[in-house]
Amino acid sequence: MDIHDAHVYLLRFLNELSTQFQRVPGSAIFLRYVKASYQNDPVRSAVELFLLLFFVRYLLAPKYSTQKQNYVQLSDEEIDELVDDWTPEPLVAPQTAFEEAENEKHPVIVGPTGPKSKLANGRTVMNLASYNFYNFLANEMLKEKAIQTLRTYGVGPCGPPGFYGTQDVHVKTEADIAAFLGAPACIIYAQAFSTISSVIPAFSKRGDIIIADKAVNYAIRKGIQISRSAVRWYEHNDIEDLERVLIKTTKEQARKPLTRRFIVTEGIFENVGDIVDLPKIVRDKFTIELKLRYKFRLILDETWSFGVLGRSGRGVTEQQNVDAAEVDFLVGSLAGPLCAGGGFCAGSDEIVEHQRISASAYTYSAALPAMLATTASETLGMLQSNPDILTQLRENTKAMRAQLDPRSDWVVCASAVENPIMLLVLKPEVVASRGLSAEEHDRLLQDVVDETLANGVLITRTKRMPQPLHAGPKEIGWQLQPALKVCITTGLSRKEIEKAGITIRHAITRIMTRKR
Repeated sequence: MDIHDAHVYLLRFLNELSTQFQRVPGSAIFLRYVKASYQNDPVRSAVELFLLLFFVRYLLAPKYSTQKQNYVQLSDEEIDELVDDWTPEPLVAPQTAFEEAENEKHPVIVGPTGPKSKLANGRTVMNLASYNFYNFLANEMLKEKAIQTLRTYGVGPCGPPGFYGTQDVHVKTEADIAAFLGAPACIIYAQAFSTISSVIPAFSKRGDIIIADKAVNYAIRKGIQISRSAVRWYEHNDIEDLERVLIKTTKEQARKPLTRRFIVTEGIFENVGDIVDLPKIVRDKFTIELKLRYKFRLILDETWSFGVLGRSGRGVTEQQNVDAAEVDFLVGSLAGPLCAGGGFCAGSDEIVEHQRISASAYTYSAALPAMLATTASETLGMLQSNPDILTQLRENTKAMRAQLDPRSDWVVCASAVENPIMLLVLKPEVVASRGLSAEEHDRLLQDVVDETLANGVLITRTKRMPQPLHAGPKEIGWQLQPALKVCITTGLSRKEIEKAGITIRHAITRIMTRKR
């Protein structure tokens, strides 16, 4: 067969193939699409052809087993040797000798906690180390109400609120708190610590911005960390520095897409003891402009101010005459001054309802036990009906302060006057003159705690969280100042409070003046 015959044969074959292809339904449409595509964009046709060939190749490719062993086979002896040589990274830093000694000396309370508690060694001491501010733990009416609720509802709902854990007492407690604060709505959580650490990531996500006080508590820091938001810190309780950070952040975000932006602070700062200057944050002309125009929202953690500050215990908003509606998120604890359990977040209806499906601590945790919800409602009612107990607490706080702050040569009270949790820190000149390291500082304060306990008064001290392994300066951040912690209660008379204050002051003097 010469070239001419081969050419004729090829044309005849192509014509026959074209005839058979045209008999296929839809072939004319396909041909028109290919011609139009090639004329308009030949590169597109080439890419489509490549993808078609790749798809055919993928379908015809031989199957492979995912169980195929493509690693080096080791004998049992070699495996055992590798396991013996492997040392896992520790989850936490090992305890120091000081921490081990401290744990061995922890006092153990036998029986119910109260203003006077019995220890395991048989001694009875004045308890100034618990948050029993109003001595609700000894209130017989609350006990009877809790027992009655326990018999009616059982120990716990054993289910998350969104499934079958919500009971009528939970709905009532939420309504009571919302009415008490003057907020449109409220949601309660089963754990106080996880309330704020769940509220923050429920609204602030990756790419959003949080501006927070450097001295915020550990629960807030965990919530910020979980949110994965961009964080800007401002100096503790420094409104001018907050304004500087707000201006800088606004300029940085001027040409970027709009994001959610939050200011996070506390009512009473757990780590420092002072009170936020809320009117300047909420009402300052510049800040309110940012809140409205640039969508900054305020998250206020009132864990330690709710039930303590204000004429009726409504918190820092009542004390500083700020409308609760001006604060977007009011977060608080039911486990501290109210002696119940759990936490809450009050705000608009939209804010509350969003948390019911987006807050991890609400969605994935069992609901608050009914007897604790009932206790919270009852103690709220007692604060409203008997405001004298707030006055008595403040009088006892003043009596204790009068025995410590102005009369001691060694310590000063860092807490606000209205704060029943008194944080006693060594004076700066004392720390400087002795050149105390962080560990020496902790040892010295622990010796004061032990000396005070030996004289019949139980107090405690602030504890720093262990630093992450191999943490750098950025990870460590703001450092908690070591302090003695004295919690005032109305369960002790004024004379007993003054006697306890004298005991604490003398214990501090003995430890500070002993020979080293």
